[in-house]
Amino acid sequence: MIMEQRLKDKLVAQAVTEGFVSCKICKPWDVPEVPDRLSAYVDAGYHGQMGWMAERMAWRGDPAALWPQAKSVIMLAESYAPEHNPLSVLEQTEKAAISVYAQGRDYHDIVKKRLKRLARWLIEQEACEVKVFVDTAPVPEKALAQASGLGWQGKHTNVLSRDWGNWAFLGSIFTTLDLEADTPEIDHCGSCTSCQDICPTNAFPEPYQLDARRCISYLTIEHTGPVDLDLRTKLGNHIYGCDDCLAICPWNKFAVTASDMRYHGRDVEPSDLATLAVLDDTTFRARFSGSPIKRIGRNRFIRNVLYAIGNSKKPELRHIAQNLTNDPDWAVAEAAQWAVLRLS
Repeated sequence: MIMEQRLKDKLVAQAVTEGFVSCKICKPWDVPEVPDRLSAYVDAGYHGQMGWMAERMAWRGDPAALWPQAKSVIMLAESYAPEHNPLSVLEQTEKAAISVYAQGRDYHDIVKKRLKRLARWLIEQEACEVKVFVDTAPVPEKALAQASGLGWQGKHTNVLSRDWGNWAFLGSIFTTLDLEADTPEIDHCGSCTSCQDICPTNAFPEPYQLDARRCISYLTIEHTGPVDLDLRTKLGNHIYGCDDCLAICPWNKFAVTASDMRYHGRDVEPSDLATLAVLDDTTFRARFSGSPIKRIGRNRFIRNVLYAIGNSKKPELRHIAQNLTNDPDWAVAEAAQWAVLRLS
């Protein structure tokens, strides 16, 4: 038991050395509530076009089924807290609002490499098998984070902590080692409703529930084709993701600024919508090489930019939209026509 505690203490210390802000442990079977919650979420249609959520419910609902040999889950948080206020760009309607996590290098690569280094260290300390996961695998990271004591799922459904706020990427290491679990975290949101009150599209049908079909992050990243008319007017100048509910959270007074400079934006100032709107496929790929923005492709990105132009109340941007009304992509062309009408 003493040797196990020593290994756990060394693991936590090594995780901090690697750049993580917190490291906690739970068991794969510590989240029995997930299957019913996930089923109810999909049954309500809240997942929208994200068909993979329905297709992989068996694994996403039961971490123990993902790798039956695993006896422990090491949950880790890595801060990407910004040095600026993400809400300030919303007042500059001719500028592009891009989610903080996407302003730097793709976190999948950075966090996974950090996880792999920590996993290799663990194997060197104690013979075991490991698997590392970052976001793309069917792992219920948020539920496991709360079960491990890393943080709790707030009313905005994201994980937050009294120690580091809610600006953090989650990663997990599944291992065959039988490590002592930490105490689950409890809810500390209290009566606060700031995250729900600020949401431009009213994407929270009730606390702790998110209807992705109304979420700006979903609409600008996952949703294909035109966005509903009543929603696109509420997108404002968000062109990739949305941080409103995260940025307003009062627990961010404890946020730990990202130590890895690769998470900070490439550009000091937000980009002009007019500059982004003229990107073709080649220039789009070049500009966002190594960025998570690249994965949505030029067409969806330009569609979003045109919605922002239409919402800008800047008639001088009308000609930019006019030039795209015959774009080969029908969703882009439709967005351009809508923007032109909005600015006429």
